[in-house]
Amino acid sequence: MLNAINTQAEIDHTELRRLAWRCRRGLLELDLMLQSFVSEQFGRLDFAELDAFNSLLEWPDNDFLDAINHPEAIKDVAILSVINKIKAKRH
Repeated sequence: MLNAINTQAEIDHTELRRLAWRCRRGLLELDLMLQSFVSEQFGRLDFAELDAFNSLLEWPDNDFLDAINHPEAIKDVAILSVINKIKAKRH
């Protein structure tokens, strides 16, 4: 959870920078996708999506990339929404 943040408006600049820093990954393909996503789409995420994105950043790189490449197995609506936004940015 994003430090018990109640609304997107309450997310401070430091928290956003922390999440952006956590997007630096070991897999180059994932790293490039996430850096592009953060620079162009990150500010458009709602609170549920920000929380889901924070959860995704906990996943191992290979699992995260598999979820992006094969989202049909994802059942969480907010995580699926974020994954679809990452995929859309990649094309």
